Amino acid sequence: MRHGKLVFEAYASGADWIWGTDVGVVAYDAAMPHDVRSVTKSVVSLLFGIALDAKLIAGIDEPVLSFFPDYPDLRTPEKQRILLHHLLTMTDGLFWNESVAFNSPLNDERQMYASPDQYRYVLERRVGYAPGTRWEYSSGATALLGKVIEKATGMRLDVFARQVLFEPLGIREVDWMTLANSDPIAGGGLRLRPRDMAKIGQLILNGGEWKGRRIVSAEWVKQSIEPRFEGWSGMRYGYQWWSGFSKTAGGPLAWIAAIGLGGQRIFIVPALDLVLVSTAGLYRAEAQGYYARAILEDDVIPTIGHDGPSAPPPR
Repeated sequence: MRHGKLVFEAYASGADWIWGTDVGVVAYDAAMPHDVRSVTKSVVSLLFGIALDAKLIAGIDEPVLSFFPDYPDLRTPEKQRILLHHLLTMTDGLFWNESVAFNSPLNDERQMYASPDQYRYVLERRVGYAPGTRWEYSSGATALLGKVIEKATGMRLDVFARQVLFEPLGIREVDWMTLANSDPIAGGGLRLRPRDMAKIGQLILNGGEWKGRRIVSAEWVKQSIEPRFEGWSGMRYGYQWWSGFSKTAGGPLAWIAAIGLGGQRIFIVPALDLVLVSTAGLYRAEAQGYYARAILEDDVIPTIGHDGPSAPPPR
């Protein structure tokens, strides 16, 4: 999307999964939702901001355990120091290993989903370092955020999302995969059409507005995309959103991104007034990040051209 309008799209047949289940080769088109995996995390950040704007959540400095009174045995002084903003930045200080293969018994994400209580599983992890001092990718942190939103709003996460985000954006073809207990998977359960992913990117580019309607505050968008901690591959992490730069003839070009396993991406490039979306079935490919970035850096940016300094963050 350029200047708020759809200017190009292309679809193809390819291998796909539905929440980890291989469904073979699928002939995709504009009408079909696709697994977006951890792009879901960035959507959860938007939902958190909407709840915060509505004062359903008092602030990002609230202790996480205050939302889980049913776990009194976990209220240690160390864990009482974990605040909501530590979950948003994945700096909660809990030992968490998501860097090994998903089918490994050492993978905490897999163990969390297999646990009878995924939220207790996360909060039971040992504190390894002071909250706010070290970034560690954690779907467990996002799972807790999803439950906090549910507790604060009194609605299931997917119901709240439909009312305050998807319906206002005109997004109707949504699947949100759930666990055995029917809880929506906050860390990676969404299936969306690429066109609807682009609407979410445009919402960020517009500073939280959609067609003249305020969906989420500009301040929350600004806070969410602010680079705060070093992440993977030279990128930085904000509140469940990534940020980085691409090299161009005109110098470094800044972008914000939602990133999901397998090549799922929403890139927002303020200097070019551009939103770029990709979906793919590269779930086991080591080079999946390269291919997603190559579309942006080798195809789209050179076609548009960039001959000036990078723009500031979205308004």
